[in-house]
Amino acid sequence: MCIRDKHCKHGMHSHAGNQLVSVTSAPGFAASAVSSGVRGEGVLDLALVAGVVAGVMDRTVRTGATVRTGPTGPASSAVPSVPTGPADHAVPAGPAPLVSCVSPMACAGVFTSNLAAAAPVQVSREHLVRSKGWIAAVLLNSGNANAATGRQGIEDAERLCDEVACLLGVDASQVLTCSTGLIGIPLDMERLVPAVSQLAPALASTPAASEMAARAIMTTDTIEKHALVTAGGFVVGGIAKGAAMLAPNMATMLALLTTDALVEPPLLSAALEAAVESSFNHMSVDGCTSTNDSVIAMASGRSGRTPSIDELTEALSTVCGSLARQMARDAEGATKLVDVTVTGALSSAEAMVAARKVAGSLLVKCSLNGEDPYWGRVVSELGSAGVGFDIEKVSVSYGGTVVCRGGVAAYHDEEAVSRHMAGAELEITCDLGLGDASGSVVSCDLGHGYIDENRGTS
Repeated sequence: MCIRDKHCKHGMHSHAGNQLVSVTSAPGFAASAVSSGVRGEGVLDLALVAGVVAGVMDRTVRTGATVRTGPTGPASSAVPSVPTGPADHAVPAGPAPLVSCVSPMACAGVFTSNLAAAAPVQVSREHLVRSKGWIAAVLLNSGNANAATGRQGIEDAERLCDEVACLLGVDASQVLTCSTGLIGIPLDMERLVPAVSQLAPALASTPAASEMAARAIMTTDTIEKHALVTAGGFVVGGIAKGAAMLAPNMATMLALLTTDALVEPPLLSAALEAAVESSFNHMSVDGCTSTNDSVIAMASGRSGRTPSIDELTEALSTVCGSLARQMARDAEGATKLVDVTVTGALSSAEAMVAARKVAGSLLVKCSLNGEDPYWGRVVSELGSAGVGFDIEKVSVSYGGTVVCRGGVAAYHDEEAVSRHMAGAELEITCDLGLGDASGSVVSCDLGHGYIDENRGTS
């Protein structure tokens, strides 16, 4: 299995070279993005990703669509007409847009556990049920979370889905919507509705289109987040956003995955849930759980390959894992990506509780930001985690160098530890010495930038 991801702000090597890996890499998908003006004129803040059947490259855009019941179902023989004359939309110079028929694809979603779930989360959950997991498009906007906006927020989210559905010629229940941004502020529908009409004509199956979509969902992110896996005759691509309110059980994050695997919604749903559990649910930046967390996966079936549940889960997990690490690395104010691993626990559940306790400790995070291997804070967190613990059996290491053994300081190579602490990626391993279970969490340090970003409304 080959994983490719986007360059990160700390210079992580990308196996993709200059070619962006993208959500449109899986055959059967197109993307577009525009500026509605919500985040400022010219700032991309609205994106659309749609499932498409056989495409035709053309210089004229048509906005009609045929609909089929799923990847294995027959497409309608009706072909949308191509507008002619003055009404034609002239496409700017550059890659020609993809002109094709939009089609519902197998789809699955995992959403926030926050009981204050935002309107788009509520609407998308309902649409997945009503459509029985066959979705044609996902609309994403940034700058406004449409959370804590009451009944009006639900109606606005439904209207945006209706607008997309009319443009693509599908049922509104076959459109999902995701939002990210400020909480408690109604959507600016006077800006968003006209902007939505620009998305369908701009749909394209190009890396550039995917990059624009990834950029449109950014809020306090500093980079777009992409990942791509090729595995056993099918591919999985993904884009995501997230830089704060990142905690176990997902985060302030949106992630959209696409694959050309030939699968039904129940299999895709099971695989996605397992992938999220092993990736996004093992990430923590600030311990806060968002109102808008959404991870959505769509499958076009274009590869003709039906992977096993294990194969699909592994591929989805690899993409989700890469995106999760990119989020932690790009966290607000962060200077270091941190892997916290707990071994020797009595159970996997206890190992995860202990790892999360250490990863979420503000004192530990501050030490990491100061490049101080203060293992005493780590031991203190382990002892208060509420799991099996015997201080005389505990050891702590930084970058593979043991600094605490049996609950007391251990002689070690201080220069080796200092070199490790000065790096952009840190590893903390805690051995409880009680059992065989282990667990790990991806996290980061706590820098001044986090406070600067969050001391006001952001």
